[in-house]
Amino acid sequence: MNRVNVLGLTFDELLARYGAGTGDRKGLRRGYARLCRGEVDSEEGLCAEIAPVVRNQQDGDLVKFIQRLPGGLETESVIIPMQGRQRSWRTLCVSSQVGCAMGCTFCETAQLGRLANLSSEEIVGQVVAARRVFGADIRNVVFMGMGEPFDNFDHVIQAVRVLTDPMGLSLGKAHVTISTVGRTEGIRRLAALGWRRINLAVSLNAPNDDIRSRIMPINRVEPMALLREALLAYPLRRCQFFMVEYVLIPGVNDAPEHADELVEYLRPVKCCLNVIPYNPRRESPWPAPREDDVVRFIERVECAGQFVKRRLTKGRDFMAACGQLGNRTLKAARQSPIESAVVQLGA
Repeated sequence: MNRVNVLGLTFDELLARYGAGTGDRKGLRRGYARLCRGEVDSEEGLCAEIAPVVRNQQDGDLVKFIQRLPGGLETESVIIPMQGRQRSWRTLCVSSQVGCAMGCTFCETAQLGRLANLSSEEIVGQVVAARRVFGADIRNVVFMGMGEPFDNFDHVIQAVRVLTDPMGLSLGKAHVTISTVGRTEGIRRLAALGWRRINLAVSLNAPNDDIRSRIMPINRVEPMALLREALLAYPLRRCQFFMVEYVLIPGVNDAPEHADELVEYLRPVKCCLNVIPYNPRRESPWPAPREDDVVRFIERVECAGQFVKRRLTKGRDFMAACGQLGNRTLKAARQSPIESAVVQLGA
C-alpha cells in the first residue's frame, strides 16, 4: 500500500481523509508531528517524502542547498543564521516556484523564466530538509527564494497552513513572511484570509514609476499608485508594519533625489524600509554598490523620518544572496518558450 505523504496536509485534513475508523487519534497525531518535524521519514502508513538534496554550499553557518525534483528541475533554499542581542536562530528562505515569470532585470531567478510552480509538499519539504539533513532549528520561514509567491497562491497558502499547524511544525504565523513584487490581487486575497499575524513584504526597488517600470515589468501593469492603494487597505495590527524591500542598484535608484522621492511615496504607509545592497546576478550590467553610497542613502532616508534597516549581505560569493538564486542550465527543461512578463500579466 502506498504511504501517505503528510507534508501537504494539515493534521485535521489528514484525519478527515485517512484517519476515519483508525481509533488511534493520538497515535496518528504523534506520527504526524514526528514526520513534519523531520524526526523520522516514515511511520506506519505515513511518510514525509522530500526531494533529495543533491548539492549544498556553505559559508560558516549559512547554507544554500539544492533539491532535485521529479523531471530534473531543482529548487534552491538558504538557511540563514540570525543573531539577536541575547539569542541566535535560523531563518529559512524558501522557493515557491522554479524560476520566475516577473522579469525583474536585476534578479538571477528571472533569467530562467517560470519553469514550474512548487506544490505545497515541495515547499514544506524545504523546511523538513533543512531540519532533517542539516539539523537546522528553523524558527522563521521567508518566501523570498525563487518565484513570485502570489503567482502560486493556493500552494503557498496551503504550505503556510501546514507550517503553522500546531500539531506539526508549529511555526507561529508571526514567524512567516511572504514577499511579493506587488501583485495587488494576491495582497487582497491574503488580506481576506484574516491572518493578521502573518508578515507581508513588498519588493519595491524604485522611487517612481519610470524607474520601476524599467527594472520591474510588473509595474507596467500594476503601477506604484495601485500598489500603495492595496497596502493602505491591508488590515495591519497596531504593532505590525510592512517590510518594503529596496535593492540599491548603482546608477539606477541610489541618487539623493531617489531617496527623497522614496520617502514621500512611503510616508502614508506603515512600513520598515529594508535596504538591500545589490547582489550582482550572472552577467549583470551593474556592480555591487560602494559601501559609502549605501551608507549615504540610508542616512538620507533615515534623516527624513523613514524607519529603515539594512539587510546584511550573506552568501554573495556563491550566488546564495538575495536575487541570486537559480540554475540557468535548467532552461533546457522548459516545456515551451517563456513569454515576457508583460504579456503574461496583461493576459
